[in-house]
Amino acid sequence: MDNTMIPRELQSEEDLTFMDEAVIMGEEALDVREIPVGCVLVHEGKIIARGRNRTNEGRNATLHAEFDALRHLLPDRSHNQTPGLVRPYTPQADDVLAAAGGDSAQGRKVWQTPLKGVVLYVTVEPCLMCASAMRQVGIEKVVYGCANDRFGGNGGVQSIHADPRLIYAPPYPAVGGYRREEAIMLLRRFYISENATAPKPKKKSNRVLKTEIADIPSSPSPSLSRSSTPVMPDVASPRPSLAAQALPPPVPTV
Repeated sequence: MDNTMIPRELQSEEDLTFMDEAVIMGEEALDVREIPVGCVLVHEGKIIARGRNRTNEGRNATLHAEFDALRHLLPDRSHNQTPGLVRPYTPQADDVLAAAGGDSAQGRKVWQTPLKGVVLYVTVEPCLMCASAMRQVGIEKVVYGCANDRFGGNGGVQSIHADPRLIYAPPYPAVGGYRREEAIMLLRRFYISENATAPKPKKKSNRVLKTEIADIPSSPSPSLSRSSTPVMPDVASPRPSLAAQALPPPVPTV
C-alpha cells in the first residue's frame, strides 16, 4: 500500500465522478483564496460529507479539507470523553470484537471504526496529519488527485496509511492520479495569483499560467504538495523535483 498512481485507463468512471465533486470543492476554496484542496466522503455510492480547505477562514491550521468534512460527521465529544472507551488496535482486535458480539468482556468497544466502509476522495494526497486522522477513524480507502511531495502521508513522504508499527488503527489502501491534471491546475491557479494572507505577499504580475502537465511517471516521483502556510520559492530557479512531473518553476509547493 505505497504511493500508487493509477493510469487513466484503469480508473473507474464512478471514482472519477466522485473526484469531480472533490474538484468542485477545491474550486470553492480557490474562489475564497484558500489553498484549493477539496474532498468528499462517500458511503455505499452516496456522498455523505463535503469539505474544503478553511485554514484562513477558520484561523485554524488544522482545518484541511479532510477535517472540514469529518467535522460534519463526527460528534463533538470533547466534553464527554470516557477514558479507555477506544482501546488500541491489534491485528486480533477484529476477531475479538466479532466473537464478543461487538463488545469486549468489559462492555467496551475493542475497536471503533466510525467511518468503516467510507471512501475519501480528495484532490491532493493527504498530509501526514490527515493521513493519520483517516486511519484513526477507520477510513476504508483514500483516492486522491496529485501527490504531495512535502507532507504526503499516503506514500508521498511517509506511508502513514500502511505503516505496521502504528498499532492504534488498521491500515487502509490509498491510490492517486484521479483528476490529477485538474488538481494540479487548481494549485497553479492559486499560486500564480497574489496571496494577501501570505506572511510576505509577493508581486506576481509577471507570472504566466502553465497548462502543460506530463503523464503519470512509471516510477514514483514527487508532485505538488500543500501546507497551511505555503513557502514561496525563488521562481527563477528551476526545481528538479517539480520538473520530474513537468511542473514549471514558477509554481511553488503548497
